[in-house]
Amino acid sequence: MSEMLQQAREYEKAGSVKIPAEQRPSFHVTPLVGWCNDPNGFSVFQGEYHLFHQYYPYATEWGPMHWAHWKTKDFIRWEALPCALAPDMPYDRQGVFSGSGIEWNGKHYLIYTSVSEENGEPRQTQSVAVGDGVNYEKLPINPVITADQLPKGSSRIDFRDPKIWREGDTFYMITGSRSSDGSGQLPVFTSKDLEHWEFVTILDRCNNRYGKMWECPDFFELDGKGVVLTSPQEMQAEGLIFHNGNGSLCLIGSYDRSSHDFVREQAQPIDYGMDFYAPQTMDIPDGRRIMIAWMRNWENHMTPPGYKWSGFMTLPRELRVKNGKLYQVPVRELESYYTAAYSHNAVKAIGYTELTEVTGRVFDMTVEFSPAECKELEICVAGNERFYTSLRYDGNAGTFTTDRTYSGCPQDRLQSRTMELPERKGKVVLRIIMDQYGIEVFANDGEQVMTSLTYAPLEYDRIFFKSKGPFDVLFHKIQEDINKI
Repeated sequence: MSEMLQQAREYEKAGSVKIPAEQRPSFHVTPLVGWCNDPNGFSVFQGEYHLFHQYYPYATEWGPMHWAHWKTKDFIRWEALPCALAPDMPYDRQGVFSGSGIEWNGKHYLIYTSVSEENGEPRQTQSVAVGDGVNYEKLPINPVITADQLPKGSSRIDFRDPKIWREGDTFYMITGSRSSDGSGQLPVFTSKDLEHWEFVTILDRCNNRYGKMWECPDFFELDGKGVVLTSPQEMQAEGLIFHNGNGSLCLIGSYDRSSHDFVREQAQPIDYGMDFYAPQTMDIPDGRRIMIAWMRNWENHMTPPGYKWSGFMTLPRELRVKNGKLYQVPVRELESYYTAAYSHNAVKAIGYTELTEVTGRVFDMTVEFSPAECKELEICVAGNERFYTSLRYDGNAGTFTTDRTYSGCPQDRLQSRTMELPERKGKVVLRIIMDQYGIEVFANDGEQVMTSLTYAPLEYDRIFFKSKGPFDVLFHKIQEDINKI
Protein backbone atom coordinates (compact mmCIF):
# COMPACT_ATOMS: atom_id res chain seq x y z
CA MET A 1 0.00 0.00 0.00
CA SER A 2 1.34 3.42 -0.92
CA GLU A 3 1.98 6.11 1.67
CA MET A 4 -0.61 8.32 -0.01
CA LEU A 5 -3.34 5.68 0.23
CA GLN A 6 -2.45 4.89 3.83
CA GLN A 7 -2.64 8.59 4.68
CA ALA A 8 -6.11 8.87 3.12
CA ARG A 9 -7.33 5.84 5.07
CA GLU A 10 -6.06 7.23 8.35
CA TYR A 11 -7.49 10.67 7.66
CA GLU A 12 -10.99 9.43 6.80
CA LYS A 13 -11.05 7.14 9.84
CA ALA A 14 -10.16 10.00 12.18
CA GLY A 15 -12.29 12.62 10.43
CA SER A 16 -15.53 10.69 10.05
CA VAL A 17 -16.08 10.23 13.80
CA LYS A 18 -15.90 14.01 14.32
CA ILE A 19 -18.97 14.64 12.13
CA PRO A 20 -22.25 14.72 14.10
CA ALA A 21 -24.39 11.72 13.17
CA GLU A 22 -27.54 13.86 12.93
CA GLN A 23 -25.99 15.82 10.03
CA ARG A 24 -26.02 12.84 7.74
CA PRO A 25 -28.93 11.39 5.76
CA SER A 26 -30.33 8.05 6.83
CA PHE A 27 -30.19 5.88 3.69
CA HIS A 28 -28.19 7.85 1.14
CA VAL A 29 -24.41 7.54 0.73
CA THR A 30 -22.29 10.56 1.64
CA PRO A 31 -18.50 10.76 1.94
CA LEU A 32 -16.99 9.73 5.26
CA VAL A 33 -15.32 13.13 5.24
CA GLY A 34 -14.54 15.71 2.58
CA TRP A 35 -15.82 15.87 -0.99
CA CYS A 36 -17.55 13.35 -3.24
CA ASN A 37 -18.85 13.38 -6.79
CA ASP A 38 -19.46 10.74 -9.49
CA PRO A 39 -20.35 7.15 -8.48
CA ASN A 40 -17.76 4.64 -9.68
CA GLY A 41 -17.30 0.88 -9.79
CA PHE A 42 -20.97 0.06 -9.12
CA SER A 43 -20.78 -3.72 -9.36
CA VAL A 44 -21.42 -7.12 -7.80
CA PHE A 45 -18.55 -8.89 -6.07
CA GLN A 46 -18.85 -12.10 -4.04
CA GLY A 47 -22.59 -11.69 -3.61
CA GLU A 48 -22.47 -8.11 -2.36
CA TYR A 49 -22.98 -4.79 -4.12
CA HIS A 50 -19.99 -2.45 -4.18
CA LEU A 51 -20.03 1.27 -4.78
CA PHE A 52 -17.06 3.59 -5.12
CA HIS A 53 -17.19 7.33 -5.71
CA GLN A 54 -14.92 10.22 -6.60
CA TYR A 55 -13.43 11.45 -3.37
CA TYR A 56 -11.18 14.11 -1.88
CA PRO A 57 -11.07 13.51 1.87
CA TYR A 58 -9.10 16.61 2.84
CA ALA A 59 -11.62 19.37 2.00
CA THR A 60 -15.24 19.92 1.03
CA GLU A 61 -14.10 21.03 -2.42
CA TRP A 62 -12.87 19.07 -5.43
CA GLY A 63 -9.23 18.05 -5.21
CA PRO A 64 -6.92 15.30 -6.55
CA MET A 65 -9.36 12.46 -6.92
CA HIS A 66 -9.31 9.25 -4.87
CA TRP A 67 -11.92 6.46 -4.79
CA ALA A 68 -14.04 6.02 -1.66
CA HIS A 69 -15.55 2.57 -1.10
CA TRP A 70 -18.85 1.19 0.22
CA LYS A 71 -20.71 -2.10 0.06
CA THR A 72 -24.27 -3.22 0.74
CA LYS A 73 -26.55 -6.24 0.52
CA ASP A 74 -29.79 -4.29 -0.03
CA PHE A 75 -28.89 -0.82 -1.42
CA ILE A 76 -30.19 0.85 1.75
CA ARG A 77 -27.85 -0.14 4.59
CA TRP A 78 -24.27 0.65 3.56
CA GLU A 79 -20.98 -0.41 5.12
CA ALA A 80 -18.03 1.97 4.77
CA LEU A 81 -14.78 0.38 3.61
CA PRO A 82 -11.32 2.00 3.50
CA CYS A 83 -10.41 4.34 0.67
CA ALA A 84 -9.70 2.08 -2.31
CA LEU A 85 -7.53 4.11 -4.70
CA ALA A 86 -5.28 7.17 -4.44
CA PRO A 87 -3.41 9.12 -7.15
CA ASP A 88 -0.09 7.53 -6.25
CA MET A 89 1.42 6.47 -9.61
CA PRO A 90 3.11 8.61 -12.28
CA TYR A 91 0.33 7.86 -14.78
CA ASP A 92 -2.48 8.91 -12.36
CA ARG A 93 -0.70 11.57 -10.29
CA GLN A 94 -3.23 14.23 -11.29
CA GLY A 95 -6.19 12.11 -10.24
CA VAL A 96 -7.91 8.74 -10.20
CA PHE A 97 -10.98 9.77 -12.20
CA SER A 98 -14.25 7.94 -12.80
CA GLY A 99 -14.62 4.35 -13.92
CA SER A 100 -16.37 1.05 -13.30
CA GLY A 101 -15.91 -2.43 -11.86
CA ILE A 102 -16.48 -6.08 -12.72
CA GLU A 103 -15.98 -9.49 -11.08
CA TRP A 104 -13.87 -12.01 -12.98
CA ASN A 105 -12.13 -15.21 -11.92
CA GLY A 106 -12.84 -14.55 -8.26
CA LYS A 107 -11.26 -11.09 -8.29
CA HIS A 108 -12.67 -7.57 -8.41
CA TYR A 109 -11.39 -5.45 -11.28
CA LEU A 110 -11.63 -1.65 -11.25
CA ILE A 111 -11.21 0.24 -14.52
CA TYR A 112 -10.61 3.97 -14.14
CA THR A 113 -9.35 7.08 -15.88
CA SER A 114 -5.75 7.81 -14.89
CA VAL A 115 -4.77 11.46 -15.25
CA SER A 116 -1.20 12.69 -15.62
CA GLU A 117 0.50 15.68 -17.19
CA GLU A 118 2.37 15.72 -20.49
CA ASN A 119 4.04 18.85 -21.85
CA GLY A 120 2.03 20.98 -19.46
CA GLU A 121 -1.35 19.52 -20.49
CA PRO A 122 -3.48 16.87 -18.77
CA ARG A 123 -3.32 13.40 -20.29
CA GLN A 124 -6.22 11.02 -19.72
CA THR A 125 -5.70 7.27 -20.10
CA GLN A 126 -7.48 4.16 -18.82
CA SER A 127 -5.96 1.94 -16.12
CA VAL A 128 -6.87 -1.18 -14.13
CA ALA A 129 -6.60 -2.19 -10.47
CA VAL A 130 -7.46 -5.65 -9.15
CA GLY A 131 -8.34 -6.67 -5.62
CA ASP A 132 -10.21 -8.72 -3.05
CA GLY A 133 -13.04 -6.32 -2.25
CA VAL A 134 -10.99 -4.23 0.20
CA ASN A 135 -7.44 -3.82 -1.11
CA TYR A 136 -6.54 -3.20 -4.75
CA GLU A 137 -3.29 -3.29 -6.70
CA LYS A 138 -2.75 -1.35 -9.92
CA LEU A 139 -1.52 -3.42 -12.84
CA PRO A 140 2.14 -3.06 -13.91
CA ILE A 141 0.95 -2.79 -17.52
CA ASN A 142 -1.00 0.43 -16.82
CA PRO A 143 -2.26 2.42 -18.59
CA VAL A 144 -4.08 -0.23 -20.63
CA ILE A 145 -5.65 2.20 -23.13
CA THR A 146 -4.30 5.53 -24.37
CA ALA A 147 -5.69 8.18 -26.68
CA ASP A 148 -3.40 6.86 -29.44
CA GLN A 149 -5.96 4.08 -29.91
CA LEU A 150 -8.79 6.52 -30.67
CA PRO A 151 -9.87 7.49 -34.21
CA LYS A 152 -7.82 10.20 -35.90
CA GLY A 153 -8.70 13.69 -34.72
CA SER A 154 -9.93 12.61 -31.30
CA SER A 155 -8.94 14.65 -28.27
CA ARG A 156 -5.92 13.50 -26.27
CA ILE A 157 -7.15 15.47 -23.26
CA ASP A 158 -10.85 14.53 -22.98
CA PHE A 159 -10.89 10.73 -22.86
CA ARG A 160 -12.44 9.37 -19.67
CA ASP A 161 -15.00 7.50 -17.57
CA PRO A 162 -14.77 3.88 -18.80
CA LYS A 163 -17.80 1.65 -18.22
CA ILE A 164 -17.22 -2.09 -18.64
CA TRP A 165 -19.51 -5.05 -19.34
CA ARG A 166 -19.13 -8.64 -20.47
CA GLU A 167 -20.70 -10.60 -23.30
CA GLY A 168 -19.72 -14.29 -23.18
CA ASP A 169 -15.93 -14.46 -22.96
CA THR A 170 -15.41 -10.92 -24.23
CA PHE A 171 -15.21 -7.66 -22.28
CA TYR A 172 -16.43 -4.36 -23.68
CA MET A 173 -15.68 -0.85 -22.50
CA ILE A 174 -17.43 2.38 -23.48
CA THR A 175 -15.76 5.72 -22.75
CA GLY A 176 -16.39 9.42 -23.18
CA SER A 177 -14.27 11.31 -25.69
CA ARG A 178 -14.24 14.34 -27.97
CA SER A 179 -14.25 13.99 -31.74
CA SER A 180 -12.54 16.22 -34.27
CA ASP A 181 -15.47 18.68 -34.22
CA GLY A 182 -15.00 19.24 -30.46
CA SER A 183 -18.19 17.50 -29.42
CA GLY A 184 -18.76 14.20 -27.66
CA GLN A 185 -18.34 10.69 -28.99
CA LEU A 186 -18.57 7.27 -27.34
CA PRO A 187 -15.71 4.93 -28.32
CA VAL A 188 -16.05 1.20 -27.57
CA PHE A 189 -13.09 -1.12 -26.93
CA THR A 190 -12.89 -4.87 -26.49
CA SER A 191 -10.61 -7.26 -24.58
CA LYS A 192 -10.24 -10.92 -23.62
CA ASP A 193 -8.10 -10.38 -20.52
CA LEU A 194 -8.84 -6.81 -19.24
CA GLU A 195 -5.26 -5.84 -20.03
CA HIS A 196 -5.02 -5.70 -23.82
CA TRP A 197 -7.69 -3.65 -25.54
CA GLU A 198 -8.64 -2.92 -29.14
CA PHE A 199 -10.81 -0.16 -30.53
CA VAL A 200 -14.08 -1.46 -32.01
CA THR A 201 -16.38 1.40 -32.97
CA ILE A 202 -17.89 4.75 -32.11
CA LEU A 203 -21.25 3.73 -30.64
CA ASP A 204 -22.76 7.21 -30.97
CA ARG A 205 -21.73 10.80 -31.58
CA CYS A 206 -22.92 14.11 -30.24
CA ASN A 207 -22.42 16.10 -33.48
CA ASN A 208 -22.88 19.24 -31.35
CA ARG A 209 -26.41 18.14 -30.42
CA TYR A 210 -27.22 17.65 -26.74
CA GLY A 211 -24.24 19.55 -25.41
CA LYS A 212 -20.56 19.01 -26.09
CA MET A 213 -18.41 16.49 -24.23
CA TRP A 214 -20.39 13.43 -23.15
CA GLU A 215 -19.15 12.33 -19.72
CA CYS A 216 -19.76 9.17 -17.69
CA PRO A 217 -21.35 7.02 -20.44
CA ASP A 218 -23.13 3.77 -19.70
CA PHE A 219 -24.55 1.27 -22.17
CA PHE A 220 -26.77 -1.76 -21.64
CA GLU A 221 -29.68 -3.67 -23.13
CA LEU A 222 -33.00 -3.53 -21.29
CA ASP A 223 -36.46 -4.75 -22.25
CA GLY A 224 -35.39 -5.39 -25.82
CA LYS A 225 -33.76 -1.99 -26.35
CA GLY A 226 -30.25 -0.58 -26.34
CA VAL A 227 -29.89 2.19 -23.76
CA VAL A 228 -27.16 4.85 -23.59
CA LEU A 229 -26.88 7.03 -20.49
CA THR A 230 -24.49 9.96 -20.49
CA SER A 231 -23.95 13.35 -18.87
CA PRO A 232 -23.36 16.11 -21.44
CA GLN A 233 -21.46 19.28 -20.66
CA GLU A 234 -22.44 22.68 -22.09
CA MET A 235 -26.05 21.76 -22.73
CA GLN A 236 -28.40 24.35 -24.22
CA ALA A 237 -31.90 24.64 -22.81
CA GLU A 238 -34.81 23.24 -24.84
CA GLY A 239 -38.16 24.23 -23.38
CA LEU A 240 -38.78 22.36 -20.15
CA ILE A 241 -37.02 19.24 -21.36
CA PHE A 242 -33.29 20.02 -21.29
CA HIS A 243 -31.60 22.74 -19.25
CA ASN A 244 -28.37 24.72 -19.64
CA GLY A 245 -25.03 23.49 -18.32
CA ASN A 246 -24.32 19.97 -17.12
CA GLY A 247 -27.24 17.75 -17.99
CA SER A 248 -28.31 14.13 -18.24
CA LEU A 249 -29.27 12.28 -21.39
CA CYS A 250 -30.84 8.91 -22.14
CA LEU A 251 -30.76 7.57 -25.70
CA ILE A 252 -32.96 4.56 -26.46
CA GLY A 253 -32.72 2.64 -29.70
CA SER A 254 -31.98 -0.61 -31.47
CA TYR A 255 -28.65 -2.40 -31.01
CA ASP A 256 -27.09 -5.08 -33.18
CA ARG A 257 -24.61 -7.09 -31.11
CA SER A 258 -22.90 -8.63 -34.11
CA SER A 259 -22.07 -5.32 -35.78
CA HIS A 260 -22.18 -3.09 -32.65
CA ASP A 261 -24.51 -0.70 -34.43
CA PHE A 262 -26.73 1.48 -32.26
CA VAL A 263 -29.56 3.43 -33.91
CA ARG A 264 -31.24 6.13 -31.84
CA GLU A 265 -35.00 6.15 -31.58
CA GLN A 266 -35.64 8.33 -28.52
CA ALA A 267 -33.77 11.01 -26.54
CA GLN A 268 -34.88 12.17 -23.10
CA PRO A 269 -33.45 13.57 -19.86
CA ILE A 270 -32.67 10.96 -17.25
CA ASP A 271 -33.72 13.34 -14.48
CA TYR A 272 -35.37 16.78 -14.59
CA GLY A 273 -34.08 18.05 -11.24
CA MET A 274 -31.48 20.59 -10.16
CA ASP A 275 -29.11 18.03 -8.63
CA PHE A 276 -28.44 14.94 -10.73
CA TYR A 277 -25.32 13.92 -12.67
CA ALA A 278 -23.09 11.04 -13.72
CA PRO A 279 -25.43 8.03 -13.28
CA GLN A 280 -24.03 4.51 -13.35
CA THR A 281 -25.87 1.18 -13.52
CA MET A 282 -25.34 -2.48 -12.86
CA ASP A 283 -27.21 -5.68 -13.62
CA ILE A 284 -27.90 -7.73 -10.49
CA PRO A 285 -28.56 -11.50 -10.23
CA ASP A 286 -32.35 -11.18 -9.87
CA GLY A 287 -32.52 -9.51 -13.30
CA ARG A 288 -32.98 -5.91 -12.22
CA ARG A 289 -30.96 -3.05 -13.69
CA ILE A 290 -30.06 -0.68 -10.82
CA MET A 291 -28.90 2.93 -11.26
CA ILE A 292 -27.27 5.36 -8.84
CA ALA A 293 -26.08 8.93 -9.51
CA TRP A 294 -24.47 11.95 -7.91
CA MET A 295 -27.13 14.13 -6.30
CA ARG A 296 -25.40 17.37 -7.10
CA ASN A 297 -24.62 19.69 -9.99
CA TRP A 298 -21.22 21.23 -10.73
CA GLU A 299 -22.70 24.71 -10.97
CA ASN A 300 -24.82 24.45 -7.79
CA HIS A 301 -22.20 23.93 -5.11
CA MET A 302 -24.18 23.82 -1.86
CA THR A 303 -22.51 22.86 1.41
CA PRO A 304 -23.74 24.31 4.71
CA PRO A 305 -21.10 26.40 6.51
CA GLY A 306 -19.04 24.37 8.94
CA TYR A 307 -19.86 20.97 7.44
CA LYS A 308 -16.91 18.61 6.96
CA TRP A 309 -18.59 16.52 4.25
CA SER A 310 -20.02 17.51 0.89
CA GLY A 311 -21.92 15.47 -1.68
CA PHE A 312 -24.72 12.93 -1.96
CA MET A 313 -25.52 9.80 -3.89
CA THR A 314 -29.10 9.29 -5.05
CA LEU A 315 -31.25 6.47 -3.79
CA PRO A 316 -30.55 3.48 -6.09
CA ARG A 317 -33.32 3.05 -8.66
CA GLU A 318 -34.74 0.17 -10.67
CA LEU A 319 -34.87 0.86 -14.42
CA ARG A 320 -37.29 -0.33 -17.09
CA VAL A 321 -38.02 0.68 -20.68
CA LYS A 322 -41.74 1.05 -21.42
CA ASN A 323 -43.29 2.45 -24.58
CA GLY A 324 -39.91 3.73 -25.72
CA LYS A 325 -39.22 5.64 -22.48
CA LEU A 326 -36.94 5.12 -19.50
CA TYR A 327 -38.80 4.55 -16.22
CA GLN A 328 -37.22 4.72 -12.76
CA VAL A 329 -38.57 3.66 -9.37
CA PRO A 330 -36.84 3.45 -5.97
CA VAL A 331 -35.34 0.07 -5.12
CA ARG A 332 -38.04 -2.03 -3.48
CA GLU A 333 -35.75 -2.79 -0.52
CA LEU A 334 -36.57 0.64 0.91
CA GLU A 335 -39.95 -0.69 2.02
CA SER A 336 -38.25 -2.97 4.56
CA TYR A 337 -37.24 0.13 6.53
CA TYR A 338 -40.70 1.65 6.93
CA THR A 339 -41.54 2.24 10.59
CA ALA A 340 -45.10 3.59 10.32
CA ALA A 341 -47.79 4.40 7.74
CA TYR A 342 -50.52 7.04 7.70
CA SER A 343 -53.18 7.67 5.07
CA HIS A 344 -55.46 10.62 4.42
CA ASN A 345 -58.10 10.41 1.70
CA ALA A 346 -59.95 13.14 -0.20
CA VAL A 347 -58.04 15.89 1.59
CA LYS A 348 -59.13 19.46 0.79
CA ALA A 349 -56.50 21.96 1.85
CA ILE A 350 -57.79 25.42 1.00
CA GLY A 351 -55.10 27.14 3.06
CA TYR A 352 -51.73 25.78 4.15
CA THR A 353 -52.72 22.65 6.04
CA GLU A 354 -50.85 20.06 8.12
CA LEU A 355 -51.99 16.45 8.34
CA THR A 356 -51.81 14.25 11.41
CA GLU A 357 -48.45 12.42 11.68
CA VAL A 358 -47.32 13.68 8.24
CA THR A 359 -44.13 15.38 9.30
CA GLY A 360 -40.35 14.96 9.37
CA ARG A 361 -37.36 14.92 7.04
CA VAL A 362 -37.04 11.16 6.40
CA PHE A 363 -40.08 9.75 4.61
CA ASP A 364 -41.65 8.12 1.55
CA MET A 365 -44.92 9.84 0.62
CA THR A 366 -47.28 9.19 -2.27
CA VAL A 367 -49.78 11.87 -3.27
CA GLU A 368 -52.44 11.02 -5.85
CA PHE A 369 -55.13 13.21 -7.40
CA SER A 370 -57.23 13.83 -10.47
CA PRO A 371 -56.36 17.09 -12.29
CA ALA A 372 -60.00 17.36 -13.32
CA GLU A 373 -60.86 17.80 -9.64
CA CYS A 374 -57.60 19.17 -8.22
CA LYS A 375 -56.26 21.85 -10.57
CA GLU A 376 -53.47 23.03 -8.26
CA LEU A 377 -51.54 21.36 -5.48
CA GLU A 378 -48.58 22.64 -3.47
CA ILE A 379 -46.64 20.48 -1.03
CA CYS A 380 -44.23 22.35 1.23
CA VAL A 381 -41.56 20.18 2.85
CA ALA A 382 -38.72 21.00 5.26
CA GLY A 383 -40.80 23.87 6.59
CA ASN A 384 -41.40 26.02 9.61
CA GLU A 385 -43.37 29.23 10.16
CA ARG A 386 -41.28 31.08 7.56
CA PHE A 387 -39.24 28.70 5.41
CA TYR A 388 -40.07 25.72 3.15
CA THR A 389 -39.24 23.98 -0.11
CA SER A 390 -42.17 23.96 -2.52
CA LEU A 391 -43.26 21.04 -4.73
CA ARG A 392 -46.00 22.49 -6.90
CA TYR A 393 -48.34 21.07 -9.54
CA ASP A 394 -50.08 23.51 -11.90
CA GLY A 395 -52.91 21.76 -13.73
CA ASN A 396 -53.61 24.70 -16.04
CA ALA A 397 -50.05 24.66 -17.35
CA GLY A 398 -49.60 20.90 -16.91
CA THR A 399 -46.33 21.41 -15.04
CA PHE A 400 -44.55 20.41 -11.84
CA THR A 401 -41.96 22.63 -10.10
CA THR A 402 -39.44 22.18 -7.32
CA ASP A 403 -38.67 25.57 -5.76
CA ARG A 404 -36.21 26.07 -2.87
CA THR A 405 -36.19 29.86 -2.96
CA TYR A 406 -37.58 30.05 0.57
CA SER A 407 -35.76 27.04 1.98
CA GLY A 408 -33.72 29.14 4.40
CA CYS A 409 -30.44 28.66 2.56
CA PRO A 410 -28.89 32.13 1.96
CA GLN A 411 -26.62 31.07 -0.91
CA ASP A 412 -27.36 32.58 -4.33
CA ARG A 413 -27.83 29.39 -6.33
CA LEU A 414 -30.28 28.00 -8.86
CA GLN A 415 -33.53 27.84 -6.91
CA SER A 416 -36.19 26.23 -9.10
CA ARG A 417 -36.79 23.94 -12.01
CA THR A 418 -39.99 23.01 -13.84
CA MET A 419 -41.01 20.05 -16.00
CA GLU A 420 -44.10 19.23 -17.99
CA LEU A 421 -46.24 16.67 -16.17
CA PRO A 422 -49.21 15.27 -18.11
CA GLU A 423 -51.84 13.19 -16.39
CA ARG A 424 -52.02 9.46 -16.99
CA LYS A 425 -55.48 7.85 -17.18
CA GLY A 426 -56.97 10.89 -15.48
CA LYS A 427 -54.53 10.81 -12.56
CA VAL A 428 -51.26 12.30 -11.41
CA VAL A 429 -49.22 10.29 -8.91
CA LEU A 430 -46.27 11.84 -7.09
CA ARG A 431 -44.02 9.65 -4.96
CA ILE A 432 -41.80 11.92 -2.88
CA ILE A 433 -38.82 10.49 -1.03
CA MET A 434 -36.93 12.76 1.34
CA ASP A 435 -33.85 11.99 3.39
CA GLN A 436 -32.75 15.03 5.38
CA TYR A 437 -31.49 17.22 2.49
CA GLY A 438 -32.37 15.21 -0.62
CA ILE A 439 -35.75 15.24 -2.39
CA GLU A 440 -36.47 12.71 -5.15
CA VAL A 441 -39.86 12.98 -6.85
CA PHE A 442 -41.00 10.02 -8.98
CA ALA A 443 -43.97 11.08 -11.11
CA ASN A 444 -46.52 8.73 -12.66
CA ASP A 445 -44.83 5.45 -11.68
CA GLY A 446 -41.38 6.78 -12.52
CA GLU A 447 -42.03 8.04 -16.03
CA GLN A 448 -40.35 11.29 -14.94
CA VAL A 449 -38.08 11.99 -11.99
CA MET A 450 -36.99 15.27 -10.42
CA THR A 451 -34.09 15.21 -7.95
CA SER A 452 -33.00 18.23 -5.92
CA LEU A 453 -31.27 19.18 -2.70
CA THR A 454 -32.54 21.52 -0.03
CA TYR A 455 -30.06 22.41 2.68
CA ALA A 456 -32.69 23.77 5.03
CA PRO A 457 -31.74 23.52 8.72
CA LEU A 458 -32.80 20.12 10.05
CA GLU A 459 -35.17 21.60 12.62
CA TYR A 460 -37.39 22.66 9.69
CA ASP A 461 -39.41 19.45 9.58
CA ARG A 462 -43.04 20.42 9.00
CA ILE A 463 -45.05 19.51 5.87
CA PHE A 464 -47.87 21.71 4.52
CA PHE A 465 -50.43 21.16 1.77
CA LYS A 466 -52.46 23.65 -0.24
CA SER A 467 -54.81 22.66 -3.06
CA LYS A 468 -57.71 23.48 -5.32
CA GLY A 469 -59.46 20.15 -5.02
CA PRO A 470 -59.16 16.80 -3.20
CA PHE A 471 -56.10 14.57 -3.06
CA ASP A 472 -55.01 11.36 -1.30
CA VAL A 473 -51.86 10.92 0.80
CA LEU A 474 -50.05 7.75 1.86
CA PHE A 475 -47.16 8.62 4.17
CA HIS A 476 -44.46 6.21 5.35
CA LYS A 477 -41.96 7.10 8.03
CA ILE A 478 -38.54 5.55 7.48
CA GLN A 479 -35.98 4.41 10.02
CA GLU A 480 -33.70 7.37 10.72
CA ASP A 481 -30.51 5.72 12.00
CA ILE A 482 -29.78 3.25 9.20
CA ASN A 483 -26.36 4.58 8.18
CA LYS A 484 -25.35 6.86 11.01
CA ILE A 485 -21.57 6.64 11.29
